Amino acid sequence: MVTSSSSGKSCSSAASPWEALEAGTTAWPDFAPAEKEAIVRHYAPKIRFLALRLKAKLPRNVELGELISAGTLGLMEALGKFKPQLGIRFETYAESRIRGAMLDELRRLDWFPRSLRQRVRQLDEAMQRIEHETGRRATEEDLQKATGLDEKDVRLGLEALQNQLCLSLEAMQDSLAGEGGPQSDADPMQTAATQELIERVASLIDELTPREKLVLSLYYSDELNMRETAEVMGITEGRVSQLHSQALGRLRREFRNHYGEHDAV
Repeated sequence: MVTSSSSGKSCSSAASPWEALEAGTTAWPDFAPAEKEAIVRHYAPKIRFLALRLKAKLPRNVELGELISAGTLGLMEALGKFKPQLGIRFETYAESRIRGAMLDELRRLDWFPRSLRQRVRQLDEAMQRIEHETGRRATEEDLQKATGLDEKDVRLGLEALQNQLCLSLEAMQDSLAGEGGPQSDADPMQTAATQELIERVASLIDELTPREKLVLSLYYSDELNMRETAEVMGITEGRVSQLHSQALGRLRREFRNHYGEHDAV
């Protein structure tokens, strides 16, 4: 047996501290300091993986270290609040907390400059107008004519719009993952609202084209990057990026049209 020198409690030598935590045989406060340190080290690669995955969807000025620091705080929060009796694996619960902490940090940093917000809004409105008037997707040339922006500014704006939409979907995905598990003490009203949101989004995804749905599935469910998604689909990386932007933009517009601005992702 491995006995804690600080609490006198122990966990079986046959199981690592993180396995004991996952199994619910030992609660976080009952681990010895060295065991707690080992648990945090064990989940450090997961934090880095999630930070890298999120940073790939963000502007270059966002520091990886800031995301990792926020994710570590999210892990510590998860360790303190985890309840095995809820029937959720700790790793699943922790991932939701880690991602949520990173997204909170991004909102706190306000990495989206006001000038870029205005450009994104201008392009988004132009895309909606062109699609409504012509019944087709807006091209970059259409957007240049409609907004008066040059090619470089349009591309920067579209990239920023894609980043914003990715984060919106990440935040919604994180929220649903965190609230969708079995929770005996959950607020029934909140549970009902969460289920309604899931059904709303599912119905809107059904309205996407088959290729748009496939891109979202490969990118978010299978967690492939743009290059890997392009290889699977047999198309260029640029075409994947275009389909991805189209799908997310359409989801956001349809959600807003159906359910109002205050609910939109």
